Amino acid sequence: MNYSGTFYGIGVGPGDPELLTVKAINALRKIDTLIAPKTEKKSDSVALSIAQPYLKPSVEIIYQTFPMIKDFAEETEVFEANKEEILKHLRDEQNVGFATIGDPMFYSTYIYIFQLLESCGVKIVTIPGVPAFLAIASQIGRPLAYGNDILTIIPATAEPNAINTALDHADATVLMKVYKNFPEVVDALQARGMLDEAALVSRCGLDDEKIITDIAAHKQEQLNYLSTILTRRKHRG
Repeated sequence: MNYSGTFYGIGVGPGDPELLTVKAINALRKIDTLIAPKTEKKSDSVALSIAQPYLKPSVEIIYQTFPMIKDFAEETEVFEANKEEILKHLRDEQNVGFATIGDPMFYSTYIYIFQLLESCGVKIVTIPGVPAFLAIASQIGRPLAYGNDILTIIPATAEPNAINTALDHADATVLMKVYKNFPEVVDALQARGMLDEAALVSRCGLDDEKIITDIAAHKQEQLNYLSTILTRRKHRG
C-alpha cells in the first residue's frame, strides 16, 4: 500500500504553548489533519488546546479516544481502529499529526500508534517535546539532580511494591500521574524522609495550574491525572 502523506508525532510539552520547539511548530503548520487524543472520560483534548495557536485554519481535527491501559494487548481493537483511520488520511495524500502532551516517546499513547504504523510502510517523523517534570523543575527552581545523583522516574500508577522499591534506591525522584493513590505516596515519602523536599505541581503550564509545597497538608485532596511530584532524599545546597 502506498501512503503519500507523512505521519508526525508531535510533543507539545506540558501545557505552556511557548514551550513547543520550533520543529514542533513547523510541523503543526504543515499538517492537514490533526489527531487529538482524549480519554473515555474527557470530552476535550489538552494536547489540542496547546497546539491550537499554531494550526492552519483549514486543518481537520479528528478526536480519537484512547483507553487508560496498563497492557496494550488488552485493547488492540481500539488501537487498530484508530490506526486504520489514520492510514485512510495518509492514503489521501494528507500529512497527519498526532499531538501528545510532553514527549511522544515518554509514557505516551503515541508509542502504541507508532508501533502499529511502523510495519505499514508509513513515513513517520517523531518530534520530541518538553516533559512536565523538566518544566516543573525550572518553574519552581528545584534542580532535579546534582553531581552523581541517580534520578528515578516512577509512574505512581505502578504497583505499590514497585514504587517502594524504587524509592528505596533513589537519590532524586520524579513521581508522575499522582492522582489515584496520593495518600499512599505521601506515606511512602514520609517513611523515607523525602517529604520535606517534595513539591507537587498539577497541570503544569495550564490556566488551572496548582503548586503544592506542603504536601502532607493536602494528603486527602483529589488530584488531576496530570500531577507530578519532585523530591529527593536529602537537601543539597
